Amino acid sequence: MQDLSPQQNDQAGIDEAIVSGILSARIRPGTRLGESEVASLFSVSRTRVREAMMRLEQRGIVKVSPRRGWFVVEPSAEEAMMVYAARRVIEAGLLRSMEELTTGGCDTLHAHLAEEKQAIADGDRQRLTCLMGDFHIRIAELSGNTILVEILRDLTARTILISLLYQSDFHAMQSHLGHCRIVAAMEEGDFLKAAELSVEHLDEVETGLDLTRRPDPLADLRRSLSLPPQTAAVSSNAPRKS
Repeated sequence: MQDLSPQQNDQAGIDEAIVSGILSARIRPGTRLGESEVASLFSVSRTRVREAMMRLEQRGIVKVSPRRGWFVVEPSAEEAMMVYAARRVIEAGLLRSMEELTTGGCDTLHAHLAEEKQAIADGDRQRLTCLMGDFHIRIAELSGNTILVEILRDLTARTILISLLYQSDFHAMQSHLGHCRIVAAMEEGDFLKAAELSVEHLDEVETGLDLTRRPDPLADLRRSLSLPPQTAAVSSNAPRKS
């Protein structure tokens, strides 16, 4: 299984560790989460692990395969489109509902943009994947609505799984500039413009996905044996984007 930190505190448990691992791109789509292994890592019973997995299943993060166990989801092309549709509705609505950007909020967003820029300069793709998703969660946190923060964390985790499966090219600078435009509109107090820019940004990211690609079931073994990646086959029944 992929890297899963056993460290936890009183507020964060198995659920949070798995979601955080996905958000940081350390846990990949299709990762098997064995009950015995996870129980050993966290020094808990398999019953507690199973309860955590059932909660994550309800949130669309993991799924169970009969006689095989729990796995991180591998979103289908149809699910990918639904996730982006949901994000457009939620994030645009969130920005339209905001009335001001405080000095502290402005500082938080600019610090985040600086981290993105540094990660681009360093060529650190894993860090960038984490930061690009985290930007949207930061905005939700500024709203003070904890329900929206939880929803966006789950949607962002699913987005990262989608990008790992279907993103053939990583246009980091394009995404970074999209974030900069959103922050600039928020600083101007034009939250309607910020909402429009957020939709445009998500449209651009979704357009960059190749939803005709299919997950390689032997990807982990292929990497272990240093074999070249599987050539993606294009299905005649693959969904087309309008």
